[in-house]
Amino acid sequence: MQYTESEVTEFITDNDVKFIKMAFCDIFGRQKIIAIQPSLLASAFEGGIPIDASRIMGFEKEADSELFLVPDTSTMSLLPWRPAHGRVVRFFCDIRRSDGTGFDIDCRGILKKAVDIAKLHGIIFEFGARNEFYLFKNDENGNATAIPFDNAGFMDAAPEDKGEDVRREICLTLEDMGVTPESSHHSGGPGQNIIDFQHSSAIQSADDVITYKSVVKTMASRNGLTASFAPNPIPGKDGNGFHITLTPRMQMGDCSEHFLAGILEHAAEITAILNPTADSYK
Repeated sequence: MQYTESEVTEFITDNDVKFIKMAFCDIFGRQKIIAIQPSLLASAFEGGIPIDASRIMGFEKEADSELFLVPDTSTMSLLPWRPAHGRVVRFFCDIRRSDGTGFDIDCRGILKKAVDIAKLHGIIFEFGARNEFYLFKNDENGNATAIPFDNAGFMDAAPEDKGEDVRREICLTLEDMGVTPESSHHSGGPGQNIIDFQHSSAIQSADDVITYKSVVKTMASRNGLTASFAPNPIPGKDGNGFHITLTPRMQMGDCSEHFLAGILEHAAEITAILNPTADSYK
């Protein structure tokens, strides 16, 4: 739901919000955050909150190093794990240049353009995404070890599956943030888990993935664990899949065969995006 500036201001006042997290992703899909006080919200809506692009890998600019974050009000969400007094709200943001134009390599902006191009051809998409993750024990200093949280296997139950309660916390937190989980279970590797959530539009699904990964890591940390989405955290064991399903629909006719042909035609280029590291091939 798209909120007006006045509705956002009213929500922040009514919910005793003291910190506003402005979130975006770098070109590697890693979430970045800058927190502002509510007093700066009007400036965020008017021209954006400045960030130093020269310090973000892939965002470096030769002349003007400043970029601006403008909140997308439809992504407003309270962070449920923060205290009820002095609450924290998160927005995903659009990245703009100083003249107000969009930043060329804003991942979210690129996806929006792709969706708009598809719409011009009468095509809309439904996306689904799910990420497997491993849970590792932490040492006495809170640092991750290489010891998995359990040694359960695919769809094993408790007590062998020790991640059951952690997944429950993740699912409940996701619901509080507007992401609807559909199922969860232990996956094939020791300490490996997976949670499915509802399919949606391209932008919504992408936002949900970033929210999901953030919640998983936070809930793991709160339980004295570390969550890893790395492609192959334990050599010789199941890798972490990032499963993406997408259904193209045309206003007139079926485009599925043409769509699949396009994926096969551009498989090499797609692989460079979806499997960008050496670990992706392990």
